[in-house]
Amino acid sequence: MADAVANPSPESRLAPAGGAIAGGVVVTLLFVAVFWDFFERQVRFAFEYPSDWGHTLVIPAIAGWFVWLRRQELARTGIRTVWLGFLPVVLGVAWYSVCVFGPQVLHHHNLRAAGVGLTLLGTVLLFCGWGALRWLLFPICYLVLFGQTISDRFMEIITQELQDITAVGAEAILAVSGIEVTREGNTIFVLLANGDMHPLNIAQACSGMRTLMAFMALGVAMAYTGLSRWWQRGLLVALGIPVAIVVNVLRVITLGYLSLHDPALAAGDFHSFIGLVWLIPAFVIFLGLLWVVRNVVVEPAEDEDAEGAGPGPGSGTAAPAAGGAS
Repeated sequence: MADAVANPSPESRLAPAGGAIAGGVVVTLLFVAVFWDFFERQVRFAFEYPSDWGHTLVIPAIAGWFVWLRRQELARTGIRTVWLGFLPVVLGVAWYSVCVFGPQVLHHHNLRAAGVGLTLLGTVLLFCGWGALRWLLFPICYLVLFGQTISDRFMEIITQELQDITAVGAEAILAVSGIEVTREGNTIFVLLANGDMHPLNIAQACSGMRTLMAFMALGVAMAYTGLSRWWQRGLLVALGIPVAIVVNVLRVITLGYLSLHDPALAAGDFHSFIGLVWLIPAFVIFLGLLWVVRNVVVEPAEDEDAEGAGPGPGSGTAAPAAGGAS
């Protein structure tokens, strides 16, 4: 009995006092109020362009899941105030204010996101301490990186070459399948039954490469929760790029076939629906790659013993089993 009181289990330490919960709610509401303009714009972008940025609405839930997976480590670490956290909080709010009220050139959604992320980092450090930040840093980075809409200007820098590869691949497969097509840059022209050439613009009519961020977010989440080695995680995340290319080639091919029956099906809301449908096989492909990466190398016996409880997030520094020594 005395030992149980002196050495409470991690689970018992997970239940914070009512004051801590109330304080967390107040800090959260204050944080949302300060950056309300950013969050309102982000939600609006997600609803206006669901096939491109709808995934940003579920990123906070995924980041929260990462925190839940680390609940035992956080309970053992405990929380403490680190006043140094005021510095990034002040800097983050100041930078955000400049991006809102400063020169027009700084009125940019992604620049504002940098202020939001820095403030969030400082807030966690201020109220939770260095020990907790160690476990919360990855969820914070994941939330900030994948929870925002990336501007077209930035995305074009990343996806231009990928769009070229998508156009070439889609043209080749459509031609091999017997459809008469020609390509000019990123635009594929499909010969319709009436003799007209219907254009499929990879950069505009098919904005699928914008879903690269969704593929990367999915790959990072699966790597973090399903793999135990950092090189395995890095490999799975890197494979997100060819998966995005393959899936978008298939999207364009689907649009090409649909345009033969009705050119209107290759644009508008139905086009966006096709993009969402192709996310399902993308998830299946990721699951297959996850299995391959996890089983491609047989770990030494001593590592297998250490990982007998199964792979988990950050197993290189994973918490021991519930009955083991802490």
